[in-house]
Amino acid sequence: MQLRITADGSHTLFLPHINESYHSMFGAITESIHVFIKEGFEYLKDYKNITILEVGFGTGLNALLTMLAAEAVNISITYHAVEYFPISPDLAHRLNYPSLLTAGDPKGFLKMLHDAPWNDTVSLTQTFALHKIREDFTSFNPGFTYDLIYYDAFAPDKQPEMWRKDIFERLFKHLNAGGVLTTYCVKGEVKRMLKEAGFTIEKLPGPPGKREMLRGTRDKGQGTREDQG
Repeated sequence: MQLRITADGSHTLFLPHINESYHSMFGAITESIHVFIKEGFEYLKDYKNITILEVGFGTGLNALLTMLAAEAVNISITYHAVEYFPISPDLAHRLNYPSLLTAGDPKGFLKMLHDAPWNDTVSLTQTFALHKIREDFTSFNPGFTYDLIYYDAFAPDKQPEMWRKDIFERLFKHLNAGGVLTTYCVKGEVKRMLKEAGFTIEKLPGPPGKREMLRGTRDKGQGTREDQG
C-alpha cells in the first residue's frame, strides 16, 4: 500500500496488486466533498440529526469531512462505517488531510476517527458518534436504518462482489424514507440495479475527472423515517 499525492495536494492510498487507488487522482478531498458532502450530506441539510452508513471506511476522509461539516452547522450525526481491511494506525497518522483543512479540528478529529475502537459506538464530539464495523460488507446485514449511505467501494471492475443487486436491495430496505445513497459510479449496470432495488436515480455532475455521479433516493411515500434517538 503506497501513499500518493492527488491533484489537489491531498493523499490517497494506492494498491499495486489491483492497480487501484482509494480516491480519485484528480483530487481526493475534492472528490469526497463533491460526491458525499455536497450531493449527500448537504442534500439533507434541513435534518437536525442524520444517520449515515459508509461502505468502506478506508482513509477516514469521508468521515472526517462529515465530522467537520456537522460541527459547522450543528447537526447531530450517527456514523456507521463497514471496513474489512482497515489501514494501519501508522499509515493513518501520516495522511495529510488535516494540513489541508482549516475548519474545526481536523488533526484531532482524524486521530480520533482512526484510534476509535472497532465494533463499539463512541461519541467523539457533541455532534458525532462513530461505530466502526469490521466485517465483510457482502454479508453485512444492518441492524439500523439510515438517512444517508456513502457507497464508496472500489470500482466494479476491481471489486465486482460489492456491486450486486441483492446488496442494493438490502440497503434500500434499511434506508429511511427520503433518504439517499450517493456514489461516484455511473455504470449502466449499477444504475439498473439501483432502480430495480427501488431507488429513484438522478445523474448529477461529477467531480473533476468524472462527467457524472449518481444519487439514489428512497421516496418519502415509501415508509417512515424512524427516530433512532
